[in-house]
Amino acid sequence: MSVEEIAEGIKSMKIRGAGKIARAGAQAMKEYALSYKGNDVEDFRNGIMKTRKYLLSTRPTAVSLRNAVTASIKNISNGKNVDEIREIIVSSADEFIKNSEKAVEIIGKIASKRIKSGYSVLTHCNSSAALAGIIQAHKEGKKIQAFCTESRPWQQGFITARELAAAGVPVTLIVDSAVRHFIDDIDVVFVGADTICSNGAVINKIGTSQIALCAHEARTPFYVCGETYKFSQQTLSGELVEIEERDVSEIANPKDFPGVKFANPVFDATRPEYIDGIITEIGLIPPHAAFDVIVKQFGYATFSEEE
Repeated sequence: MSVEEIAEGIKSMKIRGAGKIARAGAQAMKEYALSYKGNDVEDFRNGIMKTRKYLLSTRPTAVSLRNAVTASIKNISNGKNVDEIREIIVSSADEFIKNSEKAVEIIGKIASKRIKSGYSVLTHCNSSAALAGIIQAHKEGKKIQAFCTESRPWQQGFITARELAAAGVPVTLIVDSAVRHFIDDIDVVFVGADTICSNGAVINKIGTSQIALCAHEARTPFYVCGETYKFSQQTLSGELVEIEERDVSEIANPKDFPGVKFANPVFDATRPEYIDGIITEIGLIPPHAAFDVIVKQFGYATFSEEE
């Protein structure tokens, strides 16, 4: 796929899920590097930064995309000519994609330890990291069942239900507003993350915070499953996470509702006090340890738009 095809796939949500978006972003930078035919280093660098900006504009809330693109090009200053820069991008993108896929596997093994035989597990939207733990627990022979929300308006829960069923996990699909009805019968909640902030707050699919509130009230453990590249370096310097608003036509046709306003935020924020733990490939951490993860992974410096 070309850079344009990947970017359109991300923007139109043909490519969904923070991990898949991240890997697609890294692949897009690799595709640009491979497609460049000139020998002008300055022109190549300018093209790299334009491609970076173009990709980041497709899903502004997805820090995974930003970090994937950044990881793919962060060492280009070491290249002395076009061929060297191209090789740096290709190898860095390949490494990111490989590590990203490995991270999900590790998270699954850690998360499965929080699931006992006989448990009912609730998940929201479609998170590869969250599903990895559920499927791993099933592979280990634990007798479990899963509940997943439909996750309107894009109904990513349909994908989740099919993936769990294909893996042999007994699964029940419920409407988003039914979570409180079922929460007393749920033993643990696993969700994914689009962005993990320096204060431990988690930005994820709209409705996540309501599930966290229900779980908190019912004393049901609530875990976030997220790779370390979903931690936001920008929030360390005080930058707010932009909550993406998508076209209202995803909800309904406004022409059918004269005089009615619509709002379609894609994400919401879950406060750290409602999160029992964040499961990453480096271990299970308390939400307030997010600061330490960000400093360890990225340092204190920020990656500016001009770099």
